[in-house]
Amino acid sequence: MEQSPVIKFFSGEEIPVELHKVRIVQKLHLNPIEERLGAIREAGYNSFLLSTRNVFLDMLTDSGTNAMSDNQIASMLRADDAYAGSQSFERLQEAIQDVFGAKYFLPVHQGRAAEHIIFQAFVKPGDIIPMNYHFTTTKAHIEIPGGTILEIYHDDAVQIKSTKPFKGDIDIEKLKNVIAKHGAEHVPLVRMEASTNLLGGQPFSMANMREVRAICDKHNIPLIMDASLIGENAYFIKQREAEFKNTPIKDILLLMCGLCDVVYFSSRKVSSTRGGGIFTNNVKYYDMLKDMVILYEGFLTYGGCSIREIEAMAVGLRETQDETVISQSPSFIKFLVESLDAKGIPVVTPAGALGCHVDATGFLPHVPQSEYPAGALVAAFYLVSGVRGMERGTVSSVRDADGNDVLADLELMRLAMPRRVFTLSQVKYVLDRLDWLYQNRELIGGLKFYYEPKVLRFFMGKMEPTSPWPEKLMAKFRADFGNSL
Repeated sequence: MEQSPVIKFFSGEEIPVELHKVRIVQKLHLNPIEERLGAIREAGYNSFLLSTRNVFLDMLTDSGTNAMSDNQIASMLRADDAYAGSQSFERLQEAIQDVFGAKYFLPVHQGRAAEHIIFQAFVKPGDIIPMNYHFTTTKAHIEIPGGTILEIYHDDAVQIKSTKPFKGDIDIEKLKNVIAKHGAEHVPLVRMEASTNLLGGQPFSMANMREVRAICDKHNIPLIMDASLIGENAYFIKQREAEFKNTPIKDILLLMCGLCDVVYFSSRKVSSTRGGGIFTNNVKYYDMLKDMVILYEGFLTYGGCSIREIEAMAVGLRETQDETVISQSPSFIKFLVESLDAKGIPVVTPAGALGCHVDATGFLPHVPQSEYPAGALVAAFYLVSGVRGMERGTVSSVRDADGNDVLADLELMRLAMPRRVFTLSQVKYVLDRLDWLYQNRELIGGLKFYYEPKVLRFFMGKMEPTSPWPEKLMAKFRADFGNSL
């Protein structure tokens, strides 16, 4: 029986309750704010460059940080470490068939490896790739072979405050226009991301996916899905799409994958292990991709993954069918989003997958986009809380041919909520410190680069404040909280 983690209390309040117990723990570090200032300064105000010894709650990402289950850990002990023909791979292949309904599977070491192989195979110079929204590594892997992405979401998908349940939908009319303008021969695939990371973890609907499939069929264009957050997208379909309110998650997953020609995923997200994969029911696409897996990743029965991880991946994929497992993160995200929204703190609504997304433009209207408000908010929030979030805005964008920033559609601070990692008291700590920061937001200033890599600068770039605002923020924190951490 599927269970919801949201419990109604006698008081009438509805609170997400952890439907798991903690048996192994890791020590956390909540250092004084003075030490946090030194740490973020040394990291170039880039949360990626912080050491976890200086981090209290790590909400940077859910990629590879979800808690594994007891069954996953136990499965690793029976790993068959053969280079070729491993029984562990056979068990993973069976899980792929059961969970996603796919005959052919290619393992890779992580999601971006799958992107590299797929887009090298499908994309040629001058091609146009329509999608519901890009992801940073996706964009890079499409541009390397000469393709161009076109984001064809509905115009209101970038509205921060919204009640639209499926902001990750593709705009069907825009898709038709793209094909008419460029010609189907220059559109080698349509990509749908479940759920759209950079839009705030927003899902797409089954109805929209069916419409996209029909257009792809009409023009003989493959439909490819990034399924890294497919479990959460399926959960939202069940919660928000009337047709599926009584449909088991297992059946929704099969329906979604059945509409696609090729699906790829990061196992770091979808099944709480390292690794990833590509699957299809089309032997032509399987044959087109398999040689590249051998060349770049490893033999077809391990694909660059640890065999122990392959065993755990098989168990984790089956756990994705369990609503108790996949709903825990969305329920905690919803709790935090709605609590912040009730306080007037600007967050992306409705709550989506992956994490809570705070609108840095609304939070810091006095910081111009050229001074990276999302990056500044991430740094400021770390300073006053020890919580590490991630910038999802213009720092995560690129520069044009003239060296100017390509300003992002949204400036977001993402507070990721990995599965089964945080407690409700920790979530309430995040809420409290973010509330205090919002009340003192005028103290936060901007950032500027002093070291900027040419590719994916948000990983390794370093910045500095445009004024001494971090020291002023720290002084205000000490005045209000005394010796508290």
